[in-house]
Amino acid sequence: MNEHLPVLRSLMPESYVQRGDQASIVGGAIEFVKELEHILQSLEAKKFTLLEQQGNNNTNNNNNINNNNNSNNNNNNNNEDNYNPDQEISDDNSSIKQVSPFAQFFAYPQFSCSNNQMGNKYTSQSKAAIADIEVTLIETHANIRILSRRRLRQLSKIVASFHSVSLTILHLNVTTLDLLVLYSISAKVEEGCQLSSADEIAGAVHHMLRIIEEEAILGCQS
Repeated sequence: MNEHLPVLRSLMPESYVQRGDQASIVGGAIEFVKELEHILQSLEAKKFTLLEQQGNNNTNNNNNINNNNNSNNNNNNNNEDNYNPDQEISDDNSSIKQVSPFAQFFAYPQFSCSNNQMGNKYTSQSKAAIADIEVTLIETHANIRILSRRRLRQLSKIVASFHSVSLTILHLNVTTLDLLVLYSISAKVEEGCQLSSADEIAGAVHHMLRIIEEEAILGCQS
């Protein structure tokens, strides 16, 4: 391990390593990777937004072309079939909207509602799963990703819920896209925590989100 520390340190900006001991270098590397992950997620959100805008623009342009073609055909009594060579581009871009944003960050989620397409704005009313949730667990450290709808005070409620089940949040990234929010959480499973597997943690997180959703619905009705 020690022989790899200089190489690991050379891959990071100096600001991430305050001291030269093993713990500082490894800790700095973890922080650096988390920061890179957050940048990647933010860029993915921007890319998705640009692709959606491009798809909408192409659709509008194709509709205008089709309207003009139909008008010309009616005036000239032309019975030839209309063919728009740009239509395939429109179809490709419309299919982009059906792809779940941030899908690349979920390899084997324990819960997923992305297959329901989340509607035009990626919102899901699925009763089976209200969010994409993936948990990996190595000893007492859990990496948790949550893709869900944005709700008022949701983050503070998640933090409080984690604390109530003896999960200490060590690192948290938040990325938003339209009505969606992606949480990337690194947490420590403390002594006394009743959750002993990745599936149990994922189930607990889904239960937390279900309660938050129900509270939001009741708040709207009151």
